[in-house]
Amino acid sequence: MKKTSFFILALAISFGFGFACKTMITKQPNESFKRVTGIGGIFFKCKDPKAMREWYKTHLGLVTNQYGAVFEWRQGADTTKKGFTQWSPFNEKTKYFEPSTKDYMINYRVENLVALVAALKAEGVTIADEIETVEYGKFVHIIDVEGNKVELWEPNDVEYDKMGKKMGSVTTK
Repeated sequence: MKKTSFFILALAISFGFGFACKTMITKQPNESFKRVTGIGGIFFKCKDPKAMREWYKTHLGLVTNQYGAVFEWRQGADTTKKGFTQWSPFNEKTKYFEPSTKDYMINYRVENLVALVAALKAEGVTIADEIETVEYGKFVHIIDVEGNKVELWEPNDVEYDKMGKKMGSVTTK
């Protein structure tokens, strides 16, 4: 009985010590910021983007413009703030999705792009380009485990909304 109790106690201490050491020497991801907070856009290749926009406008009621359609919604964390998701058909010959050979690309909304890119680099994720800053947010592209190009966007929704209004763009709500 004493041998069994001692063995169980020694095993538990060894396990706890091993877990504690692994935690101390393994770099933990920075979780002081959110990573993906939503879908920022759906982009896909097609033969005739203009015809595609018209079809979706006519048959599914999307309010389209020269770039596709913008869906407006309220942010879950703060319903006083607007959020936007872009839907865009691209010409099938676009190079924008490269180096991916897929016919689509997803844009994810993120909270802190600089911190996220630093964390992704530390995790060995391929960063395809440099962070680009425009008035309506920051962008960067990464490559996922299957070679898909993924766009990350830290949005400035207030400026995005202003830009849409200047263009006379109406959102799909």
